[in-house]
Amino acid sequence: MPRISQRPTLQLNKQQRQYLQKISQSRTAPFREVQRANILLKYADKTSITNICRELKVIRSTIYKCIDKALAAGIETGLKDKFHKPKEPVITKEAKAWVVNLACTKPKDHGYAAELWTFSSLAKHTRNHAPKAGHDCLKKAAKATIHRILKSQPLQPHKIRYYLERRDNEFEKKMCNVLMVYQEVNAQNNNPNEEKGNKIITVSVDEKPGIQAIKNIAPDLPPEPGSHAQIRRDYEYKRLGTLSVLAGLDLHTGYILAQVHERHRSREFISLLEELDAYYPKDCQIRIILDNHSSHISKETMAYLKTRPNRFIYVHTPKHGSWLNLIETLFSKMSRTFLKHIRVQTKKELKERIIKGIEEINAEPVVHRWGKFDLLEV
Repeated sequence: MPRISQRPTLQLNKQQRQYLQKISQSRTAPFREVQRANILLKYADKTSITNICRELKVIRSTIYKCIDKALAAGIETGLKDKFHKPKEPVITKEAKAWVVNLACTKPKDHGYAAELWTFSSLAKHTRNHAPKAGHDCLKKAAKATIHRILKSQPLQPHKIRYYLERRDNEFEKKMCNVLMVYQEVNAQNNNPNEEKGNKIITVSVDEKPGIQAIKNIAPDLPPEPGSHAQIRRDYEYKRLGTLSVLAGLDLHTGYILAQVHERHRSREFISLLEELDAYYPKDCQIRIILDNHSSHISKETMAYLKTRPNRFIYVHTPKHGSWLNLIETLFSKMSRTFLKHIRVQTKKELKERIIKGIEEINAEPVVHRWGKFDLLEV
């Protein structure tokens, strides 16, 4: 039989009991206050200390402190922590700065094989080298200690966020040139009957390389109502090689002129230029928006362009500015539609299906427009 406590009984009036019950059932109050409210309610109901320990899973010393404070100064005092003067921090500001500086370096700079720190490796290095640097307070630094120090900055030396360094000194100039072309195209499309001088047709050109021809080892299984909601596909497959799509997107009509090749060299690009030359009337100029791929400016390509004087106009996107080329929206559409999850038996079949997919898009062409001209203000 549990021993009866010699402490006085906690007397609660109706309002105090309701207040404690409200705290004990709260989902927003601090956990310690909820726990102490339950302790006081049970003690007021003359539950033994042993049973309180068992029911609330708290140790006796916690229960005694809570009850003694409530008996001495009221239930609100019993719910709160005692005021105490905080101790001086064990880890000095200089030591924290030393850890932060260490985290801004790489492990390989200190003779380790790793490229990035982990909290464990950073803590181990701190314990081994901080005392020599005059920071004895870090000689027992644990992983959690390092985490708290770096979180206050905040620093995450265990992660990498990629960025793209701008390598084109004329990026803004070239970007503005491309956007001015898009503005002119939009004006032409909005007023198709207004022609001034020689007509200029603008085509967005690029390559989509590395389209994989993948063959299933086992056949796909169709969905079965009530059993399998999705198409089932075997995990194993066979790679048959890759193909490249060279395409030109007419920015006035949305029509696509495309070719599919196994490679994308100068000769394949010249083949696309020849198709563009044959497709459009001879009395107009073809303005091409394209990137700086080697096949676009090679000797072979330049030699071909010389045979067609005043026929083609190049407008280059800046280096690492392929997102400025509107044909990327077409390639994205292809990836999201007929190329998604595609499986074929041969590379020839992949080529035929790509051509078929482009024909389906051309059956219902969509004029691609550039809408973010606020970049011209950059």
